Amino acid sequence: MSSRYIQGRCQPDKAIDLVDEAASRLRVQRSVMPDNVRQLRAEVAAAQREKDYAIASYGFPQAAQSLFRERQKRLALMRAEDDWHCSNQQQERPVLYEQDIAKVVAVWTGIPVVHIAEKEGQRLLNLEYELHRRVVGQHEAVQAVARAVRRSRANVGDSRRPIGSFVFAGPTGVGKTELARALAAALFGDEAAMLKLDMSEFMESHHISRLIGAPPGYIGYEEAGQLTEAVRRRPYSLVLFDEIEKAHPKIFDILLQILEDGCLTDARGQIVDFKHTLIIITSNVGTEQLGRGVMAFTTKGQSSQKSSVDAHERIRKLILPALKNMFRPELFNRVDEVIVFHRLELEHLREIVDLMVAQVQQRLAEQSIDCRVTSAARLMLAELGYHPEHGARHLRRTVQRLLEDMLAEAILQGTIAPGDSALVDVNDGALFVSVPTLVRAADSLTKGDEDQIAA
Repeated sequence: MSSRYIQGRCQPDKAIDLVDEAASRLRVQRSVMPDNVRQLRAEVAAAQREKDYAIASYGFPQAAQSLFRERQKRLALMRAEDDWHCSNQQQERPVLYEQDIAKVVAVWTGIPVVHIAEKEGQRLLNLEYELHRRVVGQHEAVQAVARAVRRSRANVGDSRRPIGSFVFAGPTGVGKTELARALAAALFGDEAAMLKLDMSEFMESHHISRLIGAPPGYIGYEEAGQLTEAVRRRPYSLVLFDEIEKAHPKIFDILLQILEDGCLTDARGQIVDFKHTLIIITSNVGTEQLGRGVMAFTTKGQSSQKSSVDAHERIRKLILPALKNMFRPELFNRVDEVIVFHRLELEHLREIVDLMVAQVQQRLAEQSIDCRVTSAARLMLAELGYHPEHGARHLRRTVQRLLEDMLAEAILQGTIAPGDSALVDVNDGALFVSVPTLVRAADSLTKGDEDQIAA
């Protein structure tokens, strides 16, 4: 476990420290004072304070009573402490289990205990299912990523390189960044394990030093690099280079070293291990030509599925040459796979609407509000939010404008209150929210009304 999850230290030092800390934590947990002993000590202290206050105020009868209570509590405390120590002596020596060590590894690395202790086989086999719960309409991308992860975890792939390296290309709003977030949550237990680097912040050559740190003699030499320090602190993570076409070409030199050697040397000469990271590069290059060709994809007589496949092939033919022109050949050939994402169709947006509505319902449930959205309302949101060029981004704005704003106004106006069951439906081509009258009538009954009804 120490060899796999703890990097930057040598054996057997890190294994000994891991067992030592786990054993210390277990010992401390077993020596925690019982609740009854803690309560008796508090009662003894309270009786002693009452006695001292009575003596100071010349209330000697009260002081005598407090002294008597104090002696009784001290005697009970002595018996409870003796029982506690005897039970500790009679217990067998504590045994250190794998779960105890996993808890320490989780503290050191930030990886949840469940992902360390559980067997990975079944979880990796179901990786596609976990990703499809959040990413819609990208079957090829999900399968390619899942295959690469399983290949690495089974020690079939090159152990000197990162877990996987992918280029996600395609139109905006089709799920490239969302798939990266879902991967971080599925593999490393938390979306916080994703380090997102916006390449628009590295458009100049001197900006690249922010990734690995400034060289000696330059301003900021004492500060660690954004990329190297984050991976050093959390070696099991996903690194996302977002919109790589906006960065300076020198960024490709850093990527080349990471993808080939699985490590990166920062400005201080320290080697940072990238062998347990997942590298994802996103790009929108070539998509500016899609708007002119989108109407030509569907021809008369073609089925919807066939036309969708033909449209995707045309998108690939536009995007792949643009990617090869942007990437140097030595870098392009070191990427595990280049994935061109599909455009989102109306049926995909219906599924995304269900995911967005579920998020809204969860936030309202935290306020004790039950919100139901009819199928007609969901279909209306999907149709109004459908935009082939903008993908799900336009849909998110539509849900915010039509659904979330309406619910927020109803809550602020008092139309919906905690404990209500709200219903969102369509009427005359517009969404509206209502609270069933039976629920409101039952809530409006006063205690006197209930007594009269009962009589």
